[in-house]
Amino acid sequence: MPSDVSHRRACRTFARLRSAEAALFSTSYVLVETYSLIDRRLGRRALVDFRSSFAPLVDVIWVDERLHERGLDLLQEKASSGWSLVDAVSYAALPALEIDEVFA
Repeated sequence: MPSDVSHRRACRTFARLRSAEAALFSTSYVLVETYSLIDRRLGRRALVDFRSSFAPLVDVIWVDERLHERGLDLLQEKASSGWSLVDAVSYAALPALEIDEVFA
């Protein structure tokens, strides 16, 4: 969100990753959470704009039952981390994709 304190830093990091042609991944849970937030705070038009401009730039990891359960296990293991289930599922997806850097 443009009013978010970290928005400018996130935009700079995203631009750096794009210029480096880094592969960008997101889980379907992150997209659902993001779409809901944009829709609620900025409205449907902003959601449609975001979906058409940003979503095509990332490869979506669709959360299935196995990944969901691994996320729940990780959430339990890291109980004091402050993570949400969406965060835990995202981290649970990393090893299979050999991802070693996270932009959160």
